[in-house]
Amino acid sequence: AWALTGCHFHRYFRVILLLLLALTLLVLARFLLTDLELVTPLFGGQAEGPPVTNIMFLKTHKTASSTVLNILYRFAETHNLSVALPAGLQVHLGYPRLFLARYVEGVELQHHFNIMCNHLRFNLPEVQKVMPNNTFYFSILRNPVFQLESSFVYYKTYAPAFLRAPSLDAFLASPRTFYNDSRLLKNVYAKNNMWFDFGFDPNAPREEGYVRARIAEVERRFQLVLIAEHLDESLVLLRRRLRWALDDVVAFRINSRSARSVTRLAPETRERARSWCALDWRLYEHFNRSLWGQLRAELGPRRLRGEVERLRARRRELATLCLQDGGAPKNRSQIRDPRLRPYQSGRADILGYNLRPGLDNQTLRVCQRLVMPELQYMARLYALQFPEKPRKNIPFLGE
Repeated sequence: AWALTGCHFHRYFRVILLLLLALTLLVLARFLLTDLELVTPLFGGQAEGPPVTNIMFLKTHKTASSTVLNILYRFAETHNLSVALPAGLQVHLGYPRLFLARYVEGVELQHHFNIMCNHLRFNLPEVQKVMPNNTFYFSILRNPVFQLESSFVYYKTYAPAFLRAPSLDAFLASPRTFYNDSRLLKNVYAKNNMWFDFGFDPNAPREEGYVRARIAEVERRFQLVLIAEHLDESLVLLRRRLRWALDDVVAFRINSRSARSVTRLAPETRERARSWCALDWRLYEHFNRSLWGQLRAELGPRRLRGEVERLRARRRELATLCLQDGGAPKNRSQIRDPRLRPYQSGRADILGYNLRPGLDNQTLRVCQRLVMPELQYMARLYALQFPEKPRKNIPFLGE
């Protein structure tokens, strides 16, 4: 009896050992899978193929679009791609007028460009004269409440509706006191500015059929719409769609404001802003839901968290490598290199960066591109692309 019991004991012991081993292997496999997702750029079913190089980015206003512009400029320079740049001394592609192909430098000779990303008011037939048929179209939106607050500060001295208003609270308490529909091209920043940038009428009535038709139009043309409040998640998805390397989408915040030039809005002011910019609000709500639906479908929560952390970790590494004072952005007077001072507009205090001293030449070039303000970068690419043309004039650099 004792021998039989001992035999059973050894058998049960082996079964328990096998179960423990199987459980250990399962846990290890799960760990390795998670680890691979965090360190392998294209792991987990991402479409294979060469990187996408024909790209149209509709650069909306006050939506973190300058940060995205820096990403596209760096990619274009790194890969020697052509950029559809404003002709002559212009800095925008005809904005706020509807875009025309003739606003692009060299279009009569080159016809098609790889990348278009400067400010313009979207006009598809004219854009298609400049960009190839296989172009990837994307844009970015921001919560209209905060987009309007930023516009009020940034365009305070430009838009007549803002110029006359003592504060955004006062403007939104009685917008028709300050806003005149007939001065649309001057007041584009004061009402439904993102809707306007997509080529639509910012003063259109909020008729449901009209609104849905315009949103569907955007959805048909633009393969992706980023959301500024979720920029890192948006960039993870953009990188997947474009099949780019991680460093291609890592960026520092460009054209951001200091905290002291950001106005805190009361709840009633926020509600008035949503109502005043109701068309922008519908656009934002739709594509915010759309972004998260795509993220859930393509990545899932766990993998998305890992990809976002990879992006942020690499940004921290580059900040440590490139930036002085722990990467803290500086106001204009604190930036030592005048070539890296951003343009200041209205009442906004636009921040920039100081690079660490003593960087070797190769590292310096990488870091300069990461922090270069958009006007300077546009002028740089213009000089590289059209060396025979007069240089772009950036007057404030001589101040």
